Amino acid sequence: MIAAPERSPERDAALDALLPLVATRGWTMAAVRAALPEPEDAALLFPNGVGDVIEAFFDLADRRMVAAAGDLSALRTHERVRALIAHRLALFRPYKAALRRAAALFALPGHAATAARVAARTLDAIWYAAGDRSADFAWYTKRATLALVYSTCFMYWLQDTSPEDEATLAFLDRRLADVARLGRLRRRAAA
Repeated sequence: MIAAPERSPERDAALDALLPLVATRGWTMAAVRAALPEPEDAALLFPNGVGDVIEAFFDLADRRMVAAAGDLSALRTHERVRALIAHRLALFRPYKAALRRAAALFALPGHAATAARVAARTLDAIWYAAGDRSADFAWYTKRATLALVYSTCFMYWLQDTSPEDEATLAFLDRRLADVARLGRLRRRAAA
């Protein structure tokens, strides 16, 4: 598991104050300073700049996703994964413009390492909350499969205008059904 970025209640509060500003001001240190009661605290909270800010935001989103999902023990694994992704998208819904800007920044070569860390931590958070404790080759295949499902779902969601993300959730259901179908074919081929 990739280590989490620095966590503190002050950082979380700064991110909550920042999110409404990102849609118009972008993921910038100027926006962070504008969001804080003491603007000079921006450099103390996020010493490595915008990359720190975005990484901390996605870490907070991972933690809130898991907390919002609650007890998933009564669900099957694919239902747990679906519930976690649905909760994550619901948490993101008010800040879709900020997420579009984050996706655009992550597409730039200078943010590739941060994007990879963020994605790896999110995939780990989803699988761990879904009950996966694998430590063998399955660990890699599960995350690679989820990476395809989640990334396409996220990109679809960025363009979704349906109420309560209905179109995205239907898209997610289709992707999860595709994964299940591939698993059944693989098991038949191995038999």
